Amino acid sequence: MSNAMSQTSGTIYTETVIYSATEAFAADVPYQTAIVTLDAGGRVTGRILGERVRIDDRVARVEFRDGVPFFRKIA
Repeated sequence: MSNAMSQTSGTIYTETVIYSATEAFAADVPYQTAIVTLDAGGRVTGRILGERVRIDDRVARVEFRDGVPFFRKIA
């Protein structure tokens, strides 16, 4: 695995689905957040795009929005 990929991919440590959010995020509900254990080390909290993830699923970071990393499930 390349170093670049290891910095943007990881494994779901824990996850939750948000059904009730503050006004700033009300249009986004429901949405999933997760803590991702990065392949390069450390953990980061981010949002999940697309298919719902579960603990131990593999994900890759696909974008940043307003400083928040967004991840998508990978095979």
